[in-house]
Amino acid sequence: MDKLIITCAISGAEVMKEHNPYVPYTIEEMVREATLAYQAGASIIHLHARYDDGTPTQDKDRYEAIIKAIRQACPDVIIQPSTGGAVGMSKEERMQVTELPLEMATLDCGTLNFGGDEIFVNTENDIKYFARVMHEKNIYPELECFEKGHIDMVLRLHKKGFIHAPLHFSFVLGVNGGMTGEPRDFHFLRESIPSDATYSVAGIGRFEFPLAKLSIQNGGHVRVGLEDNIYIDKGVLAQGNKALVEKVVELARQENRSIATPNEARKILRMETFNDENTL
Repeated sequence: MDKLIITCAISGAEVMKEHNPYVPYTIEEMVREATLAYQAGASIIHLHARYDDGTPTQDKDRYEAIIKAIRQACPDVIIQPSTGGAVGMSKEERMQVTELPLEMATLDCGTLNFGGDEIFVNTENDIKYFARVMHEKNIYPELECFEKGHIDMVLRLHKKGFIHAPLHFSFVLGVNGGMTGEPRDFHFLRESIPSDATYSVAGIGRFEFPLAKLSIQNGGHVRVGLEDNIYIDKGVLAQGNKALVEKVVELARQENRSIATPNEARKILRMETFNDENTL
């Protein structure tokens, strides 16, 4: 079984300091949370940019400043910006970050109701566009799937040559409007991807740690972070992303599974097929 790759989603686009005071907005706060998560065992930092007041942005200059600051503090960490942005952003706005020399980024693989009147729109043509741009720029895509139909979309577009191997999926479970995060949901998605694909699981809210344990036991990888869950235990706020990463490291220890370094993660995900120099 491969070593465990831990991704930490340090900020997200929706969660605010009113929900948890450790949610980072400023560049300095982003560096603090990324560094502490990295030191705790995260090899990938999933990144949503914010302005100092907490407003989400896909502005490439803001991303560049955050990425360079994190890179200075954690030279070998894998930085994975979001191309999802926030609900309501156009695809052109969301893709601004790909104008930077990135190593990895997320690629959302289907449309989803996000509660109320919010719809996270990713049409088939949007997905083709995102995939083409990322392939042309040698950016390794993490394929974010919120339900089984999103996996089917990936496999269809892979067969048609729009999405290229190696395939690395992220099962995001427990989102309002997507699949729940019960064990049956995890196993259904895990059994729906090719045998040579890799996957990570992001459980939202109460699903975070039960799904993390399942993924650890079944050879998958794990995403945690304040974007997905603000609690370390029921009703107890996490004191930063570090605490969430440390809890996953402990779950892995209990299952006798070692933690991957960033360079080990690159090998597990077969990132050498992409441009090794394509980083800030």
